Amino acid sequence: MPRVTYVQPDGSRETFDLGAGKSLMLAAQSNGVSGILGECGGQAMCATCHVYVDSRHLDRLPPMSEEEDVMLEDVASERKPSSRLSCQIELTDELDGIELHVPEEQVW
Repeated sequence: MPRVTYVQPDGSRETFDLGAGKSLMLAAQSNGVSGILGECGGQAMCATCHVYVDSRHLDRLPPMSEEEDVMLEDVASERKPSSRLSCQIELTDELDGIELHVPEEQVW
C-alpha cells in the first residue's frame, strides 16, 4: 500500500497509507487534506489541486500532458519545475513515499 505525505506551508505533515488507483487529489480529499480543492472534480480544468512534488520523486511521475501544462500556467501560486496537478497523478505502488507540498495560496 503506497504511503503519501502532504506537507502544508507551515511545515506540518500528514502521512497516509493509501490504496493504489486513486488520483493524489482524490486521496487528499478523502483524508481531509487542507488546500487540495479540486473544484473541477479532477478534470484538469481548474488547477485548484496544484502541488509541488518533492524533487526526490519527480522522476517517478508519469509525463505531464499538454492539458496539465496549460492549466499550470493559471495556478494561484508560483509555478515551479516541481508543479503538478494532483488530479493528474494516479497513485501507484511505484510512488510509495511520495511527498507533496501544498502551495500557501491554496490554504485558507
